[in-house]
Amino acid sequence: MIHAGVAQAVLYQLYQRQSDMLWPMRMMAQTTQAMLGWPHRTPRTRFGRRMNAALELVDRLTLTHERPDYAISQVICDGRAVRVTEHAALKTAFSTLLHFRKETQSRHQAVLVVAPLSGHFSTLLRNTVQTLLQDHDVYITDWHNARNVPLSHGRFGFADYIDTVISFLEHIGPNAHIVAVCQPCVQVLAAVALMAQDDHPCQPLSMTLMGGPIDVRRSPTTVNALAFNHSIDWFEKNLITTVPARYRGAGRKVYPGFLQLNAFVRMNLERHVTAHRKLYTHLTNREFDEASAIKEFYDEYFCVLDMPAEFYIETVHVVFQEALLAKGKLHHRGRKVDPGKITRTALLTVEGERDDICALGQTSAAHDLCAALPARLKHHHMQHSVGHYGLFSGKRWDKEIYPIVREVISAASP
Repeated sequence: MIHAGVAQAVLYQLYQRQSDMLWPMRMMAQTTQAMLGWPHRTPRTRFGRRMNAALELVDRLTLTHERPDYAISQVICDGRAVRVTEHAALKTAFSTLLHFRKETQSRHQAVLVVAPLSGHFSTLLRNTVQTLLQDHDVYITDWHNARNVPLSHGRFGFADYIDTVISFLEHIGPNAHIVAVCQPCVQVLAAVALMAQDDHPCQPLSMTLMGGPIDVRRSPTTVNALAFNHSIDWFEKNLITTVPARYRGAGRKVYPGFLQLNAFVRMNLERHVTAHRKLYTHLTNREFDEASAIKEFYDEYFCVLDMPAEFYIETVHVVFQEALLAKGKLHHRGRKVDPGKITRTALLTVEGERDDICALGQTSAAHDLCAALPARLKHHHMQHSVGHYGLFSGKRWDKEIYPIVREVISAASP
């Protein structure tokens, strides 16, 4: 992995060179498997299965920088299978408002899912979207990889993110709902507060904030410690680099996704090493279902995107160092952001008992900020036995968290 101390001017180039050097190894692994016919049949001997498993792990030694498919072709809706198609409802330089259209005559409440812009593609919320689609008309903020955005499109900062959320809600129209996952909980709360201050007709009927850093001063995590212990100057000098000439965004300053992934992996290195050991064992023992589950997770986890440098640096400062929204000191385009003006958007906060990214209390802090919101419109759920990703993906999300989200949306709808 590339370390943060490398000069920012060559950081991306060194990563690209490392990636290029691994390519022949991966090609050799693929060629060997093809020559032995292993992609189409399982080796009969245990030695062959071990060799095949090792070759597959070598082939997987890479990151992907292109968005994978959401792969949501149908959903069970109103008791029957309904076809789903993707439609770009609105497109900007840095994001697409992606609409998952269902072929049904039933009318469902519109829900905007706001995905984090934090090094992974919005497809990380595939399970979130698929579950919501059972009962709702779903949109998502489909963020673009900054390394593919030409410099001519200008900058994209913290304030631009808030503007994007507002413009997407305006496009969807009145009586929509909004669900924010992780990092964008701050921007979403700010956007709804600004819309409430303007008595905007498109302010959402409900706002669900899941595992987000509303107030990082509460139960700080390892992620928070990084921001607390370093200056903004350190982040700019060590983590920001320039997109190489081979990409459409050549010359753009970015916080690269491979660095963010490196940080996430190092937080739980033993867990990831163990997972790949299990993958090797499952492949060797022909336990294909178990192997498939691990591969599917890492296929998504190793898909990374680059963030605009200004957005990353401003987020570190505004959210993780100064907690400006929590302190009542956040301003947007010269206006003070006041969540106390929210009086009719129902609020649901969701936290995970084992969340090591956004600890207990950080998200529920939103209730204190929304002081004028009636108690009947405030809801909180602490999910036992889940970490960060379990809040929006997996069995706990499907069976225990989603029913609460659905109920809040239903109760807030006309």
